[in-house]
Amino acid sequence: MTDSATTSATTGGSTGDDTTLRVLSTSDLAGLEISLADVIATVEGAYRTLHAGASDNPRKLTVTPEDGHSVSYAMLGRDGSRDVVAVKTSYKHGLDKGRAEQHYYTTLTLYDDVSGLPVAMMDCARVGSLRTPAVSALLARECVAPGARSALVIGTGTQGRLALPFLLTALPQFDRLLLAGSHPAGIAAVRQELRAHFPDREVELVTDLRTAAGDADVILATAGGHTRAAVEAGWLRPGALTILVGHGLAPSTLHRADRIVATSEAQMRVTGTDMADAAGRLPAVDTELPAVIAGITAGRRSPRERIFAYNSGLVVTDIALGHRFAQLAIAEGRGERVSLWR
Repeated sequence: MTDSATTSATTGGSTGDDTTLRVLSTSDLAGLEISLADVIATVEGAYRTLHAGASDNPRKLTVTPEDGHSVSYAMLGRDGSRDVVAVKTSYKHGLDKGRAEQHYYTTLTLYDDVSGLPVAMMDCARVGSLRTPAVSALLARECVAPGARSALVIGTGTQGRLALPFLLTALPQFDRLLLAGSHPAGIAAVRQELRAHFPDREVELVTDLRTAAGDADVILATAGGHTRAAVEAGWLRPGALTILVGHGLAPSTLHRADRIVATSEAQMRVTGTDMADAAGRLPAVDTELPAVIAGITAGRRSPRERIFAYNSGLVVTDIALGHRFAQLAIAEGRGERVSLWR
């Protein structure tokens, strides 16, 4: 392996038997300890390796029925720093229903490209729940205006609950934390998650979205598809950074932005079609996050420009973080071996 911080995926975990597969369940992964800083560093490393040309991240495949009640993704990639190949699948059903009636399944299968042996198949939900806010934190770190201190999170689902802890890990100077949400349980969960990581910080619940958006230096839109929240470009202060993770921003924030940054322009054109204009068009991206992290381009060019950032998942970040989890799980003897190829 070329990553000195990462031992071989088979160390302590493989028996040299290519007929079995280690399966790591939701509960196997839930108890593993990993710091937010570790997650951010792992994701950042994956971007650096990708930009260096050592990793492969082909465009994702998407399938959805005409009525839009479900969506499926398949992503194949290779992490060159770990010599790991992986396939991620994602299937969500019930997009036309409430959150409680929806079904969501996502898996990640990892293979060691040195030994040729499978590493593990795992539930990818926790990987995704950590990877995505880590990417938002990196976007904020690279694109935030000088002197920024206030952040608004829209939505109280999984991504909304982790948005502020990750943001504060990357930008600890933020001292005004705003939240726009309507679900009492979700609001309580956001506050609980923040206290768990930053017990000295408090979040302020807002009811006037327009005023809150105008007060915020950074807006993280993490709401689900049924949200009525839609921040308009005209509400934003000079220098504002908007980061789209789920929903909560109107298309004007993209089309009227002074600068557009995406994790991947190709991915944005697959998953960001709801932000298209009346003619079905999306504007060109000015730069991508891997190039910004590598220091090739700037995330921000001037203090007053309004920046729109699109956070879409790249499978190389799932591979890096999933492999990190697999190592931790294997070291603790977690998971079940299944005779899949016998």
